[in-house]
Amino acid sequence: MAVLIAVEIISAFETSMMFAAIPTLITDFDSDASTVGWAVTSFLLVAAASAAVCGRLGDMYGRERVLIVLLVVAAVGSIISAAGDSLTSIIVGRTIQGVAGAILPLCIGLAREHLPSGRVPVAVALISGSAVAAGSASLLVAGLLIDYASWHMIFVVAAAYSVFAILLVWFVLPWRPPTGSKEKIDYVGAVTFAASVAAILLGVNKSQAWGWADGRTLGLIVGGAVVLVLLVRWELRVPSPIINVRLFAGRKFSLTMLATVAIAAGPMGVATMIIPIIMQTPTSDGFGLGLSATHAGWLSFIGSMFGFACTPLSGRISAAVGSRVSMLIGSILFIASTVTMMTAHNSVVAMTAMVVVVSVATAFAYTALPNLIVEAVPERNTSEATGTNAVLRTAGQGVGTSVATMLLAFAATPIGGLNMIGVMFLVLAFIAIALTVMIPRGVPDTVAG
Repeated sequence: MAVLIAVEIISAFETSMMFAAIPTLITDFDSDASTVGWAVTSFLLVAAASAAVCGRLGDMYGRERVLIVLLVVAAVGSIISAAGDSLTSIIVGRTIQGVAGAILPLCIGLAREHLPSGRVPVAVALISGSAVAAGSASLLVAGLLIDYASWHMIFVVAAAYSVFAILLVWFVLPWRPPTGSKEKIDYVGAVTFAASVAAILLGVNKSQAWGWADGRTLGLIVGGAVVLVLLVRWELRVPSPIINVRLFAGRKFSLTMLATVAIAAGPMGVATMIIPIIMQTPTSDGFGLGLSATHAGWLSFIGSMFGFACTPLSGRISAAVGSRVSMLIGSILFIASTVTMMTAHNSVVAMTAMVVVVSVATAFAYTALPNLIVEAVPERNTSEATGTNAVLRTAGQGVGTSVATMLLAFAATPIGGLNMIGVMFLVLAFIAIALTVMIPRGVPDTVAG
């Protein structure tokens, strides 16, 4: 468990560290947010595709082996970004680093593979919770490295930690003897899936700059969706699909995926963007607290620690009565935090309490979702199923963030935009609750392993 948590930290660090570096890179390279933002976008596009594709490869050929390969590739990407002195080299390195998106699904699969079934829910909760906590901590660490050294150091640290993680997996993690696989890799499915997901996420990401009605936005999103539909037909015909779409025939699996999209497009995926805006917006705008970025960062970090402390509780609840209950608790807490945001956004005390409640809610929901997937699929499909869940979570967050940004931009007043986002959060949280209630109780489905 210690090894898996330590390994997952590098994925969370590489995902979040660039947010702290964007202002510095804009200044150092005399660039703009749109250009520098590709260092984030390229990473997320590769991470989304990698989560599902490499999760499947881990299920087929051994999760430890695929994990080693991903860590090596991530280290190479970090070195390219650190050694270069241009935005191009940073973006190229970050694109390569994106393979780290598959580390969480592989770690969850390894936990289920090696641990007794009774310990799996708590283990999955701790691994998932460490991703949330490490993501918040990485903003603080990256900020300190940038302030007291240079932006190069965040990539140096990422490369060094990747090497450390490789040593842990190689020498400390128990390895299962290779069993071999007679299954052929579905190269057509892998390439097609990666391209279609990248197109859809890129369209969602650029919708803020291009507009939803722009031909480029619609072309990417609609084109990617059409390719996905064609891919489903292909995957149903091949003996060893890279994306096992037959899993969606299981009611528990499909409802969990829908609940993931709802909560990710709502409070779980978008609150992390809204909270810093409220904290750092000047009080003269009608809803901000006027805090400094450092002050707001510390509050978010402390709040995330409260959330991480609750992850074992979420896991124990999942083990005792099922992960549905943890998901319901998280969704209800999101509703409470949203009401606080809408009614007490001018109070530092209330907003601090909201940060804590959001962090605890995220801990419950974020850790319940992979546990629901574990309950819904056979062990041999764990990594690919949790990887597909990560793809949908990323897509939901992208759509939700885009819509929230649009509401803030086009609202008549800032407080009006904030209230519309609050309504969006409430509606999606209630939808997530309704979907969760419909999820069957009980043990894993055995659909189409």
